[in-house]
Amino acid sequence: MGQRRKDRQLALQLLFSIDINPTPIKKAIDNFMLYFANSEPTDFFLQIVNGVSNSYSEINDLIKKASKNWTINRMSVIDRNILRMGIYELIYCEDIPAKVTINEAIDISKKFGTKDSGAFINGILDKINKEKNNTEQPDN
Repeated sequence: MGQRRKDRQLALQLLFSIDINPTPIKKAIDNFMLYFANSEPTDFFLQIVNGVSNSYSEINDLIKKASKNWTINRMSVIDRNILRMGIYELIYCEDIPAKVTINEAIDISKKFGTKDSGAFINGILDKINKEKNNTEQPDN
């Protein structure tokens, strides 16, 4: 398993923890790394966790717009945090191809989510990616 996959999985676990037990991000990272990860945080891990945290409202708004018949609170904690990470990468990590981001999110959802998580996450991330690409195209 590559380092970025490990970082994504650790980020998911931390974001899950913060979602069910709101804690200031700095304290959450310090405690998580000390008690669960038993290591120093990598730059990519910190980028994801801080990026999702700093863009939380914007990311949640994108989830709301893209998810018909699902409120964020009805989604599983795992699914909504995988979505948050994926959306952060799609919007802010221009060095990562969208296809890689979406595939990583699906693979992580297969490990941590339910049997339906992959299709659910794929649908929402694909929709957001298509809308992002449509807004980036210049008008002719």
